Amino acid sequence: MYQTTHGPHLPQERRLVTEIPGPKSQELIKRRSEAVSAALGMSMPVIVERAGGGVIIDIDGNSIIDMGAGIAVVNVGNSADRVVANVKAQVEAFTHTCFMVVPYLGYIEVCEALNELTPGKFKKKSALFNSGAEALENAVKIARRFTKRQAIVVFEHGYHGRTNLTMAMTAKNMPYKDGFGPFAPEIYRMPMAYPYRWPGGAEACEREALDEVLHKIEKEIGGENLAGIVIEPIQGEGGFVVPPKGFLPGLSDYCKKVGALFIADEVQTGFARTGQMFACEDEGIEPDLITTAKGIAGGLPLAAVTGRADVMDSIHGGGLGGTYGGSPIACAAALGAIETIKEEKLVERSAKIGQMMRSALESMQAKYSIIGDVRGRGSMQAIELVKAGTKEPNTEALGKIVKYCQSRGVLILTAGTYSNVIRLLPPLVMPEHLLKEALTILDEAVASAV
Repeated sequence: MYQTTHGPHLPQERRLVTEIPGPKSQELIKRRSEAVSAALGMSMPVIVERAGGGVIIDIDGNSIIDMGAGIAVVNVGNSADRVVANVKAQVEAFTHTCFMVVPYLGYIEVCEALNELTPGKFKKKSALFNSGAEALENAVKIARRFTKRQAIVVFEHGYHGRTNLTMAMTAKNMPYKDGFGPFAPEIYRMPMAYPYRWPGGAEACEREALDEVLHKIEKEIGGENLAGIVIEPIQGEGGFVVPPKGFLPGLSDYCKKVGALFIADEVQTGFARTGQMFACEDEGIEPDLITTAKGIAGGLPLAAVTGRADVMDSIHGGGLGGTYGGSPIACAAALGAIETIKEEKLVERSAKIGQMMRSALESMQAKYSIIGDVRGRGSMQAIELVKAGTKEPNTEALGKIVKYCQSRGVLILTAGTYSNVIRLLPPLVMPEHLLKEALTILDEAVASAV
């Protein structure tokens, strides 16, 4: 059995002592509704007290299997020992100076680690920020400043954040964009190579998608006006859409041809999530810029833009920054998370988790006609739910499956432009017996929704 270290050293078991939600959680959820804006969603109706390894413990004492990892944030588990130790030491030393006022070693070390770990044999430099959306904003700023062009290409089903610029880049209207415009200009959306939903199917997608996108860029924008192409190597919120082989390298090659930058949004796919340190490695892509966040710091807010040194150094002094960007505490956590990934061989672990999940999901697909597609890579796997015999999105089944899993102590996340995708993102330190138990319950849930 896989063994790991996790701060609270919690029993790695699913245990229900009350209904979900329990009475204590119900009481605090009432307080939440009184104090917190109703605009904030809630995937799991419990109040967490502790978490570690592959479980979340709520205030009623229920031990819930965590198949979401805080949306791919706690890849190394909640309260991972190295993260906790580093954070404690940093808090005792100092909490803040602002790196642009008085620099500190942790920021430099995180940048050095990112420059080493991210794809690309060229010299790289990094800058640190607070969130994935902030990293994307800065990547676009850098691309426009470096190329002296303005047009940015993004893709259908893509998600890049909730700030004004990243809302313009994000595809889905509800709940991310509705009523929040006007949005930033010079953002151009292209068709995504979505094999399951491409007209003509997966083979047609492989043949046609790249040519169609490049044709549209040339005719509707003009390569000479293109600052950069921004794409998630595997789309996250869009439903774990995996483009066919050759699509991403083709986009990267086109950027080189026209003097634009290829920008990989690895906010959700980074840090061992896909069975490789970064998803771009699957096809040997070397992005000009790569944005990271989520899994970078074991749960603390940190993000980065890493890229070609000549690109990163093309910005005038003071052109990048932010008060809290690269917080010393978050940097300490990131160094602990990166060490954990290396020492516990979580890249390899992620690939094994992915094999287990894919096998179970494909078995479910063979049994249940409402599973139209199984896709993903590594420990980033999903099923797309449809009405039997069609490709019509089955949101009703999605709701039933989520409720079934929640009632039995398994947290799962949803996704997809059509709100019909279940995405599985377990912590990479989850013991195998918990993963198998969660997949068994998911199987029961799908059966109950057929």
